[in-house]
Amino acid sequence: MASGVRVAAAQMTSINDIAANFATCSRLVKEAASAGAKLLCFPENFSYVGVEQGDSLKIAEPLDGPTVRGYCSLARESRIWLSLGGFQEKGSDDAHLRNTHILIDDAGNITSTYSKMHLFDVDVPGGAVYKESSFTEPGKNIAVADSPFGRIGLTVCYDLRFPELYQHLRFLHDAQVLLVPAAFTTTTGQAHWEILLRARAIETQCYVIAAAQAGKHNEKRESYGDTLIIDPWGTIIGRLPDRSSTGITVADIDFSLMDSVRARMPLLLVSLCLFILLCQSH
Repeated sequence: MASGVRVAAAQMTSINDIAANFATCSRLVKEAASAGAKLLCFPENFSYVGVEQGDSLKIAEPLDGPTVRGYCSLARESRIWLSLGGFQEKGSDDAHLRNTHILIDDAGNITSTYSKMHLFDVDVPGGAVYKESSFTEPGKNIAVADSPFGRIGLTVCYDLRFPELYQHLRFLHDAQVLLVPAAFTTTTGQAHWEILLRARAIETQCYVIAAAQAGKHNEKRESYGDTLIIDPWGTIIGRLPDRSSTGITVADIDFSLMDSVRARMPLLLVSLCLFILLCQSH
């Protein structure tokens, strides 16, 4: 693993057209590869955002279906790793899907998958009511993967509000880079998005790459945007100039910086002791 490596995070406004979204993603892949990025992270629902709640169930596919195969080919052709931030994977029955984060290497192989654990079941004041669990089955397993840009921890969107997951990824699974693809609402994004992301970076001393959906997908749905790359000190090192635009932001991951932050403010031993105490109390 090199001491530093260039990564990119994409921002887009997905719609209910798989082919159109793939065309947008293809363009962003070429842009990231031209910028020297070795990894490009896409947001949650990168391949499809439906108008009605049941639309996602209708288009859900297995991981070996045509949509994922197309993105595997895209990674292989451009020689770039892809983080597909939240794919509508066919579930265990016709009434449910899985919101699955897929990591593809630069040879076009799936190296790791993670199904979203924490489902977005909320009634946002002044906003819409969401009940993701009505059509999505939660994941059960934490996922990490080794890569040329460090040990990666996979999460999805609403997971961001549950710090225990990120603590486990860092202190029990040695994660160095945390991926947080998302489609935050405008209300929750404006209030909490940046704060939560910087907190996760600071408390784990990891890089955080947060690719976001942005803008108006249809008459019923709008996403906050503000794609960010954050270093282990909590400093924002990558950000699109326009919170609602389509494009990429690029930054260099510096592992010597991460080592320095962790050495100057050691958290590992204390955190492991706390985990042991909590386990014993249960």
